[in-house]
Amino acid sequence: MFLKRFLIACMFSIATFAFAQEKQQTPIEAGTVLTIAKPSTANYKHIDFPRKNFIIKRGGIANFKTLYGKKVEVVSHSYSADGQTIVTLRPADGTKFFRNFSTVDAHLEDALSAGELIK
Repeated sequence: MFLKRFLIACMFSIATFAFAQEKQQTPIEAGTVLTIAKPSTANYKHIDFPRKNFIIKRGGIANFKTLYGKKVEVVSHSYSADGQTIVTLRPADGTKFFRNFSTVDAHLEDALSAGELIK
């Protein structure tokens, strides 16, 4: 009888703590330098680069291979409604992405876990 009540109390407390957990946000500050890595798929999924046709229309060169190993600096960060950290990135060397775009946005936790960004 006691064991049965004890097990029910344990399951209740475990369930309460499991649902109380919130998604941990990665601490990030403005000025943090990250590196863009090669995506695991054909395109970047978590870094919001413009589509190729927009790059070409603005006179840029749509070569994503030039981004591999590029150092980027976090300009600002914010949190979305679902708890994701959205960061604004700019090249650390002062150039622009594809000769026209000074900043891009990225979903930090997803980009780090997918290997698109490296700390």
